[in-house]
Amino acid sequence: MNEHDPPPGHSGESPPESLPSPAEPARVRTVTRLRRIPELVTHVAVKAWDDSIFAKSAAAAFWQTLSLAPLLLGLLGSLGYVGHWFGPDTVDIVQAKILSFSRNLFSPSVVDDLIAPTVNDVLRKGHGGVVSVGFVLSLWAGSSAMATFVDAITAAHGQAEARHPVWQRVFALLLYVGFLLASVLILPLVALGPSLIGRVLPEGWKEPGLRLIDAFYYPGTAFLLIIGLTTLYKLALHRTLPWHRLFGGALVAGVFFMGASEVLRRYLSWITKTGISYGALATPIAFLLFTFFLGFAVILGAEFNASVQEFWPARATRLSQIKAWWHARQRQHAEPRADEGAVAADPADPNPAPSSRTGQSRSLRL
Repeated sequence: MNEHDPPPGHSGESPPESLPSPAEPARVRTVTRLRRIPELVTHVAVKAWDDSIFAKSAAAAFWQTLSLAPLLLGLLGSLGYVGHWFGPDTVDIVQAKILSFSRNLFSPSVVDDLIAPTVNDVLRKGHGGVVSVGFVLSLWAGSSAMATFVDAITAAHGQAEARHPVWQRVFALLLYVGFLLASVLILPLVALGPSLIGRVLPEGWKEPGLRLIDAFYYPGTAFLLIIGLTTLYKLALHRTLPWHRLFGGALVAGVFFMGASEVLRRYLSWITKTGISYGALATPIAFLLFTFFLGFAVILGAEFNASVQEFWPARATRLSQIKAWWHARQRQHAEPRADEGAVAADPADPNPAPSSRTGQSRSLRL
């Protein structure tokens, strides 16, 4: 027996390797992504710093502060006209919900000295002058804040030059008007939702149902705001991404703003107790700080989405695929025409073919 021959019962081939289970590649991808989280966080921080997140947040805070009064005039003043669609107590319920939700976000001085007086004045008035003048004023200031967010979102994704600057400004204005109209219709539903659901519930389920609604009301409202922010991230981009890929940035923005607002409220409360005061400027400065962190959170979420796209690129959306196919088709139709023009205008050709127009001119001269 040759020493190189395989032993009896052995074919000489290596045993077949066991095929990996379908769940193993997914598990490997998950572990790889988790290991890259520190690198992702560092990349987001560096990218946000390079994109001047502090300057853009300050600009957004300025325009948000300037647009507060006209925004409330245009938005809440319109409830005087649509409030009767939802019931006679719509205005009062919306007023209570706005103030209650504001107290969870802003400091007591901002709510009591700035937001509450403005809301009380606006919601009690449904005059056409208030709505028309306030809406026109809010378009200028509010759309400027929206334009700042749109510019920051597109810059984070490397699409700052994708739109013409004039169209970018008009697009921000249209986007702002669309969110205003949606808010006028959604705000009463959010405010009246618990009471409407309580009327539908049976008697045996009413008490535990209302208790459950009260427990999840504010988290549900915050979730709706995150959905709205995700929609803003998607609509602001010229070359958009799938909606679910932008939800992570909106979640990061929401968590950051909630944490920052809690820290800021504690800081302002500590300043008040120590006796340090800015006098009449205390409330505007506090509100300006809140709007700064709100703008910072929105831009940070956009930077997070852009970094995730760089680390793990997503497939193009169907709309983007259709646009790419259409542009490729247009280029294919344009290339033969360009080649024909280049051949006709080539001076190196000793015998250029006379065009039909040249032949016509010669016949006319004859």
